[in-house]
Amino acid sequence: MPFLYQQLSFSSILFLFSFCSRGVSIIAHISSFQSRFQASLEGLGLPFFSLLLTFFGVIGLMVVGSRAAPPHKAGIGGRWACLLCLASFCLGVAVVNRLWIVPDLVDLDKSAGKYGTHLATKDWKKASTNDTYSLLTGFMFDMLVTLNKTISSLESKLAAARAAKADKIPNGAAPEAESSNNLSKKFFVMGIITAFSSRKRRDSIRQTWMPQGDGLKKLDIEKGIVIRFVIGHSAMPGGSVLDRAIDTEEAQHKDFLRLNHEEGYHKLSSKTQTYFSTAVAMWDADFYVKVDDDVHVNLGVLSSLLSRHQSKARTYIGCMKSGPVLAQKGVKYHEPEHWKFGEEGNKYFRHATGQIYAISKDVATYISINRCLLHRYANEDVSLGSWLIGLDVEHIDDRSLCCGTAPDCEMKSEAGNPCAASFDWSCSGICNSSERMEQVHRCCGEAAVLRF
Repeated sequence: MPFLYQQLSFSSILFLFSFCSRGVSIIAHISSFQSRFQASLEGLGLPFFSLLLTFFGVIGLMVVGSRAAPPHKAGIGGRWACLLCLASFCLGVAVVNRLWIVPDLVDLDKSAGKYGTHLATKDWKKASTNDTYSLLTGFMFDMLVTLNKTISSLESKLAAARAAKADKIPNGAAPEAESSNNLSKKFFVMGIITAFSSRKRRDSIRQTWMPQGDGLKKLDIEKGIVIRFVIGHSAMPGGSVLDRAIDTEEAQHKDFLRLNHEEGYHKLSSKTQTYFSTAVAMWDADFYVKVDDDVHVNLGVLSSLLSRHQSKARTYIGCMKSGPVLAQKGVKYHEPEHWKFGEEGNKYFRHATGQIYAISKDVATYISINRCLLHRYANEDVSLGSWLIGLDVEHIDDRSLCCGTAPDCEMKSEAGNPCAASFDWSCSGICNSSERMEQVHRCCGEAAVLRF
């Protein structure tokens, strides 16, 4: 009997080893050492390893039985010991419910962890959890990007249709305008805000940094850059001498964007809002730029500046400032609604200075869609800042958009920081721009930049 107990003990140990093999495999599978531990053990298969031990155990038991069993005690022979051990092994295999463990590791691309991870196998059932998660994450990201572009396109078309219907854009106002379903794709649209009395300013710009005639068309076709003087109509019903003068100038130069807006200095916020709505309705551009007619612009530098932010969805680019809220009546830039900004002496929120700034397509579309709800303050740059202050819009402060005239622009160009726009802060534009624009162009223009 002691010999029987010894044999049964060995068989029980082998059974437990076979039973625990599955548990060890599971632990190895979920541990951080799966790739090393499991691969080394599962190469042979734990039950097979158990069978190998069983075999050697049987040989050992037969040897021990032949030596240790007394002659007068029959005990259990080697054949029975072999059968008991084999039965123990089979029972262990039945418990673990498999004869061997098939490695479920898959060969993964060495670039795992990066966006766009690809599995070497198309069998998702054999893919590890991390790689499947990475693949699904990349797939969902692509879907979201596509969906976002689709929504943005639909919003743009909706805004174009609304603006065209509300503003009643004349057919002759912009011959290049297309239907809202087939907008002309552009890089950026620049609107030069002008007035009836600014003919000399417009001519000074035409003679310096703004191309004319075929050059303006070539800039549009080859570079996707549209430049127009932006103006509304007079308060006189049925038109006036001022309106007819603009008609004559437009027939000569063909560089105007006419708005359904009544001109007036205290209506600049409304004019800017109408400009963005009209431009969105006529051109599908990445950016929409507003500039005053007494500012010098380097189109090449401005194009490079905007191209650096072309991949961003919602941007507001300009020289950011936070000036004081002027409550005193009679002063320039007086704020009638100063009480909304808190105690006297407070400052405005951050916003771009009004001489020149740019907004991306999504921002312009938002202004167009919601223009009936957007409040207009006395100062148009404050109005634009207020429209965007609560939105998820990136404010980009770029000082190349607010350089001074010579010698400031020259020193910055020499230092390797060319100016996109130049004006005199003291005049909120180039002082006496109709007379000095050519001089500023010689010192701060594209040719001057190339000299350095």
